[in-house]
Amino acid sequence: MSGTPDGDALFYGDNLDILRNHIEDESVDLVYLDPPFNSNANYNVLFKSPDGSQSQSQIAAFDDTWHWTDSAEAAYDDVMRSGHSDAAEMLRAMRAVLKENDMMAYLAMMAVRLIELHRVLKPTGSLYLHCDPTASHYLKILLDAVFGVANFTSEVIWKRTSAHSSAKRYGPVHDTILYYRKSDSFYWHKIYQPYSDEYLEIFFDMKDADGRRWKRSDLTGADTRNGETGQSWRGIDVTAKGRHWAYSPSYLETLDKTGRIHWPKAATGVPRLKQYPEDLPGIPLQDVWTDLRPIHNLSDERLGYPTQKPVALLERILKASSNEGDLVLDPFCGCGTTIHAAEKLNRRWIGIDITHLAVGLIRDRLMNAFPMADFEVLGVPRDLAAAHELARADKHEFQLWALSMVSAQPYKGGRKGADGGVDGYIWFQPDGRNHEKAIVSVKGGENVDVKMIRDLIATVDREKAKVGIFITLTEPTRPMKTEAAAAGFYESPNHGRFAKIQIITIEDLFNQQKPHLPWIAPPSKRAKREKGKDSQIGFDL
Repeated sequence: MSGTPDGDALFYGDNLDILRNHIEDESVDLVYLDPPFNSNANYNVLFKSPDGSQSQSQIAAFDDTWHWTDSAEAAYDDVMRSGHSDAAEMLRAMRAVLKENDMMAYLAMMAVRLIELHRVLKPTGSLYLHCDPTASHYLKILLDAVFGVANFTSEVIWKRTSAHSSAKRYGPVHDTILYYRKSDSFYWHKIYQPYSDEYLEIFFDMKDADGRRWKRSDLTGADTRNGETGQSWRGIDVTAKGRHWAYSPSYLETLDKTGRIHWPKAATGVPRLKQYPEDLPGIPLQDVWTDLRPIHNLSDERLGYPTQKPVALLERILKASSNEGDLVLDPFCGCGTTIHAAEKLNRRWIGIDITHLAVGLIRDRLMNAFPMADFEVLGVPRDLAAAHELARADKHEFQLWALSMVSAQPYKGGRKGADGGVDGYIWFQPDGRNHEKAIVSVKGGENVDVKMIRDLIATVDREKAKVGIFITLTEPTRPMKTEAAAAGFYESPNHGRFAKIQIITIEDLFNQQKPHLPWIAPPSKRAKREKGKDSQIGFDL
């Protein structure tokens, strides 16, 4: 096993392999995972067309993952041989009831990963597993077996949407977050919420002359004391009542002089402390969360990932169960919300995903949000030899990786099958308002020829695109370069001429050469107010 990365790291690959080969025992402070499961749907990375509407483009990131196959049987066998007897017994019992179906496949694959996640957690660490009611009850049983029943800490209900129409059941509007600690020495920082108007009206039921609300609170504590707080004050002997003062008599005098003590009308009454809302931190956060709204379709935060969680949700979890500098791990990091929150809150992080597309999406997200962020992307080709190896092993993943290198949107998510000569799109705005597109064609084979360039030219014309990008693993031939040059130029009114057909090798990409396209940067709202017009630039994507 190689050591846990010292810095922030984004891994491409199977999280089980990466956990076993790259993450050391008791090296992680907090795990958050949102493992997808729904027997009736694939979990997809979705894209939006330039106008914001949903397009056909998507990638089935977990298609066929959770069926009972040889992989599921191997995962089950791994648990049986893991030495974790409680997890093995629980999984065996589940199989006896559920048989070999999609749910059982999912549970087997989750069980072996939960054992690894328990291994990498520090004794002070915690795990949050985010799921929906489809499998939450089974996952809780598995977690009880892996972490121990005594280490179950909370079941959080997050209201993820305001309403959902269902014909013959109550509208499903919540997710479940199962929170487990590894030991009793876990990190915990209590989080408070502001008082609601209703709470203030009910509980802060007294008012000053200026209208400020306050409530009466006890100035005494249970049991007697022999020191200052056990003495009589203002003739009141609280020791006789089996109690003690919450403050010393001298501080009680200070409180009285500043008008912070309420004296009851009855002579025998015990004075009370006047508490204002600002004196208190708020209401301790409970296990039903209704205050964190889902990501709106038009939100700047939205990336087009259907199961994307709001950054505020992950910030809350990270603040409650980790400290600055701690290591946060998300083994199903999807579109990267966990690591976005970790970067924002000065935590170290490790993210893992099994698709090149997701890794590319997360890389771009972090670079856009945190231009100075310093992190490694591991498991992806880093030189020409590794690119050749990926192309030999899996041409489909090679294509997705190459598209991610130029931030291209895969055609139909790069799903296998006829693509009509289109592997991906790059959208650009030559006038800052209207979107145009460049067609991307990726070739990972050893042999490329001029016919491929002619096909790309025809595809660009058919698709009414402005530019064609030909990405090739091997060097293009002289006739290919000649044919591409003969295609001419795309004329941008604001930026001049751009080659209509651009040939870029994988080696070029490693050397930071990218497609050359026109662009007018859409201004920020502040820039619009200050300048009242768009700024114009040209760029290499």
